[in-house]
Amino acid sequence: MGDGFPHWADPNTGIWKTTAHGDWTGGYWLGMLWLASRDEGGEGYKHLAEAVCKRLVSRVNADTAFKAATFYYGAGLGALLAASKSARELGLAAAKDIEQRFNPKLGLVPLGENAEEGSHVGATASSIDSLVVALLLFWAARELNDRQMRTIAAKHTARVLSIHQREDGAFVQSSSLDVQSGQVLQRYTHKGYSGSSVWARAQAWGVLGATISCLLGGVDERFLTAAVKGADWWIDRVPADRVSYWDFDDPAAPNTERDTAASAFMASTLLKLSSIAPSDSKRQKYKDAAEKTAAALVDGYLTPVEDSDKRPVGMLVEGCFNKREDSRPEDYVSNAELIFGSYYLFEALLMLSGRLQPSDV
Repeated sequence: MGDGFPHWADPNTGIWKTTAHGDWTGGYWLGMLWLASRDEGGEGYKHLAEAVCKRLVSRVNADTAFKAATFYYGAGLGALLAASKSARELGLAAAKDIEQRFNPKLGLVPLGENAEEGSHVGATASSIDSLVVALLLFWAARELNDRQMRTIAAKHTARVLSIHQREDGAFVQSSSLDVQSGQVLQRYTHKGYSGSSVWARAQAWGVLGATISCLLGGVDERFLTAAVKGADWWIDRVPADRVSYWDFDDPAAPNTERDTAASAFMASTLLKLSSIAPSDSKRQKYKDAAEKTAAALVDGYLTPVEDSDKRPVGMLVEGCFNKREDSRPEDYVSNAELIFGSYYLFEALLMLSGRLQPSDV
């Protein structure tokens, strides 16, 4: 892998496509290392994570909201799980930079000129994916006891959820905003089947962001309601085997791509939501759904230890990164191991085994 950060892996060979500076996915490999460092004999993972984490320094001031995922999972978890001082300082530096990018007219942190979606829409665009900003800011605000940062995190979360969640609980991926008035000009999906379809990963991002905002920032009824509505929408519509199609509205289903990464997001998030859901019945519902989703991924999509299977062992295959031809070249793959899918499945399995608590991360 050299000096790169794993992005996705060929499902047959296990060879990783990497990014030079981490992109938005760079924190997930580090997150797995921080999780592994908690086990007995995990010092080696901690040392490796600390060394790799330092390579993220060039991204601290990047003009992209998505770096929040890189620094929350890549650095914040180092502080939370391994008491790493160097990771903590790097994560806080990135959080302070993002805090300064909050736009009061828009009521949120816009995607930014260096965001994955393209520099030409940075100043006026938002997306449900940008809820990762809340994860980093809520964590940093708690670390610093910074009331202003916490207020900005809450404003960003509330605004993004209000723009991107439909009344029925589904999440719309993207939006364009008027830079002067903050008015929503357009809501659309640009990575899914159509402009009005529900892209599976957008739904997962929405539930994840709302849920973890409650865990990190304290339960906010607005965020908890959004998480519950989004989770119920997913559970009511996901295929019977619990593994989602890449887009819920693709008319080719069931003869279309799955997205095991989006399903892994949900397995982990549903376990977290089960710890704060508003009733015992909801808590049990989400825990049961999470267990069944994780089992489906392990049984059907994790490469096994078998002499007859020549693939590397333990790969979570059939992750659909982006199947649209207008995607970035580095993301154009519809059946691969995606580093973020592997992270969330690992996280879910640790929670199911009792080795990780929902509030830990």
